[in-house]
Amino acid sequence: MAKNRRYNRSRQRDRILELLRETGDHPTADWLYTQLKDEFPNLSVGTIYRNLNILLDQGLIKKIDFGSTFDRFEANTAPHYHFICDRCGSIIDLDLPIDPDLDSRVNDRTPYTALRHKIEFFGLCNRCSNMQ
Repeated sequence: MAKNRRYNRSRQRDRILELLRETGDHPTADWLYTQLKDEFPNLSVGTIYRNLNILLDQGLIKKIDFGSTFDRFEANTAPHYHFICDRCGSIIDLDLPIDPDLDSRVNDRTPYTALRHKIEFFGLCNRCSNMQ
């Protein structure tokens, strides 16, 4: 999709964005569809994906790619780290400052130019840890 393209407003898109902002989870398109299908009887999963792609193009949401089967989405577009539970698959935003020195160290010690980085932490979430 072309960046900075103008899109007409859509009630469905507004609700998708609202749901993403309200949830602390990082839902799939199917979860969004399930949440909205009663409110919008003619809604399809394809419509959800089209609107997610528009929101991505507008920079209002991010797609999270951790190699899982389904894409996950979030409205928190600020740089941040994630914790992924190995057992239940939940994705949690970590309230940790981003370390800008990591980019500088890569730039200083390699022939590459790092512009940003992404770090994920893996282990067990509180709920899964308490089940052991």
